Amino acid sequence: MSSELLGTDVLVGEASGSVDPLTGEGLGLAFQQASALAEALANQDLSYYQTAHQRIQRLPVLMSKLLLAMGRHAWLRRQMLKTLAKEPQLSARLLVSHVGAFSAIDFGVGNILKLGRGLLVNSS
Repeated sequence: MSSELLGTDVLVGEASGSVDPLTGEGLGLAFQQASALAEALANQDLSYYQTAHQRIQRLPVLMSKLLLAMGRHAWLRRQMLKTLAKEPQLSARLLVSHVGAFSAIDFGVGNILKLGRGLLVNSS
């Protein structure tokens, strides 16, 4: 192993900002990160870990921002809850996307449009 890597601190899991209070998948994220770190160390290339960590974190960070925005803005919270009540499959797909069972792209353009439409027109 390169002496450059031996003195480098690398964080995984909650220590690296992986907090997932919604699903409890924090351990799952930590395991994904640890696997990416092992590969980076095997290849003596920590930039691989940095890139993988950003990819692993992308959707959980987005979901956290959405939840925080809903907490701050009553209108958004009401609209989101109305939309998810009218389209319950969206809740399931959001959760499945969040835990990484499929990508945000697999969430589907149609579902993104349903969610957006619901947020915009569900004011009744």
